[in-house]
Amino acid sequence: MANREPKPTINDVARLAGVSKKTVSRVINNSPLLNDATRDKVTAVIRDLGYVPNPQARALALRRNFLIGLIHDNPNAQMVLSVQEGMLDAMKGTEFALVVRPVDRKSPHLFDDIRHFIEQQRLYGIYVLPPVSENDEVARLCAELGCRYVRMGSARLDDEEHLVESNDREAVREAVDKLIRDGHSRIGHVAGPDGFRSAREREAGLREALLAHGLSLPDTLRAAGNYTFESGYTAAKQLLSQNPRPSAIFAANDEMAAAVLHAALEQGLEVPRQLSILGFDDTPIGAHIWPPLSTVRWPIRAMARSAAFKLIQPERAAEHKSFFRSELVERASTAPFKG
Repeated sequence: MANREPKPTINDVARLAGVSKKTVSRVINNSPLLNDATRDKVTAVIRDLGYVPNPQARALALRRNFLIGLIHDNPNAQMVLSVQEGMLDAMKGTEFALVVRPVDRKSPHLFDDIRHFIEQQRLYGIYVLPPVSENDEVARLCAELGCRYVRMGSARLDDEEHLVESNDREAVREAVDKLIRDGHSRIGHVAGPDGFRSAREREAGLREALLAHGLSLPDTLRAAGNYTFESGYTAAKQLLSQNPRPSAIFAANDEMAAAVLHAALEQGLEVPRQLSILGFDDTPIGAHIWPPLSTVRWPIRAMARSAAFKLIQPERAAEHKSFFRSELVERASTAPFKG
């Protein structure tokens, strides 16, 4: 039986590249303390040799595991799933793995829990979802622990290296403006949960669109939700009991919009002839229900992919987008007002 060729080592790379082992290690670990010529030379030798760094050794040298943490306190399971899919897209073919940690943003131990998670797992970096991401203490804690982080927001929360953001307010304003131009003047709102910046931004967009047309959102046409189907259903029953009832309802996410549709059909209303329904997210539920849901597309997966790239390629963070535009997707759940 022929002897196998020995695997190339870091010493082989250093010798052929004419540099020290420390320099090779810096290239492998994406250290900024190198010029491009040296980095390119060492990278070429690594590629030609087929050298594969030992992840355990790298983790030991970095004092970090190749783990990216996802921290969230979000009741919308589909949104969290879309985030995971986007992050895993970015990690495909790398040595990185994803660790998901739900937290309770109202707990007095929130930041102790996040600290313990980062330290126990020796995380390479974390991606933080709203509303936890909206607390600046997260950024300060990560800086203290030397842990990379990216925050997701519905508005500007941080510098571009540490942020992926969307234009929720503007996107909702444009979508509701379309409803108003289609003749709807009595528009109800199923609001998102208290404490979520996304909920505030989306409601602000609705109010701005109404105000621009001389309309308003009275308390009777606003019902509280918490991004779940159940809360949307309860809110929809409240709104549809009004006399006169709204001719259109904007729900702050698709899960609640689907519940509005359910409640409307349960009451014998025809959608969209008697009630137009608008959601936010463009998650699969919106396309799978009938009639399919008009919604504002929130590029959750693309945002998560970019966030993961910022974490695993920190030296190239500026190459990955920070701002993501949301836009109206018109389907069959909205139509011009019939009177």
